[in-house]
Amino acid sequence: MKKSLLYEKKDSNTLRCATCERRCVISDGKLGFCKTRINKKGKLYTLLYGNISSISNNPIEKKPLYHFFPGTKALTVGTWSCNFTCPFCQNWEISKTPPLDNSNNYLSKEQFLELLTKFKSQGTSFSLNEPTLLLEYALDVIKLTRPLNFYQTYVTNMYMTEDALKLLIKAGLNAICANVKGDHSFYKKHCTTNLDSVWRNLQIAKELGVHVEVVTLIIPHENDSEDLLMDIAKKITTLLGEDTPWHCNQYSPAYKALEIGLADYRTPLETLEMAYKIGIDLGLKFVYIGNVHGHKQENTFCPNCESLLIERTIFGIKNNYLKEDNICPNCGELIPIINTLDNNSN
Repeated sequence: MKKSLLYEKKDSNTLRCATCERRCVISDGKLGFCKTRINKKGKLYTLLYGNISSISNNPIEKKPLYHFFPGTKALTVGTWSCNFTCPFCQNWEISKTPPLDNSNNYLSKEQFLELLTKFKSQGTSFSLNEPTLLLEYALDVIKLTRPLNFYQTYVTNMYMTEDALKLLIKAGLNAICANVKGDHSFYKKHCTTNLDSVWRNLQIAKELGVHVEVVTLIIPHENDSEDLLMDIAKKITTLLGEDTPWHCNQYSPAYKALEIGLADYRTPLETLEMAYKIGIDLGLKFVYIGNVHGHKQENTFCPNCESLLIERTIFGIKNNYLKEDNICPNCGELIPIINTLDNNSN
């Protein structure tokens, strides 16, 4: 076990965790909501340090991050548990499992670096379950690998505390794929959390130079109304900017789908195309349809002349027609894509 970085004492035996915005109050010998933090005699410890459930060398497009080092691969790790309660989770096998004794598969930060080199990865990605819970390990890996010119990414629900986010950014976090799931009522009903902290953190990340892309898993009858999707698109435009990519992803039944009446539903293509149109009509320049292999809108088009610029296959690049410095070859429009750490301010 490793001592947690962010917590405060309430009294001699009670602590308040400050890793995520649940801010659990934890008595001696007890665990927090996510079951990854334990109070041992007035000190808070993480059960996740180096405790890796999953590891793979994935295309960056799988995050999805379409405007950040396209065509590269990131060594991707996940651990256990989550701070949300979503009944439709797509990675429920690990996100709904408390930390297991994984001592035989412990991965040190040095071993992580060895794998980066072995698999010729261009960067890291903390993903699969909620990486906020892996804070201490992620910070150590980032501090070790960022100076060696590996990029650093997070795929996250953005429900970390402001202190946790700023620690990650200070360490060298370059890009975030943020899951914005719905409106306030959706978060209260399905996540038992609040949405305000998510948008606050996204603004902070953007202001501090982190590349941000937003993904919404569109679930039939839950977050697929025109008004809700308009609200998300408006907030992306006004709070993060019109160049921010928005990924509208198809839902497939998973986890408690049968219990909540979604076992027979997959997001209709018409709904995804409605979301795409909403985003474009509200001023977003780059809206994508995800989890639908071969759909035209998984590609990048010039927002000025509509020329095809990046043609994608499932989780990868088929053709990249951009000229040097990300210029549209047809009209000369500059396309906001990060492909060197020099043009990413973090």
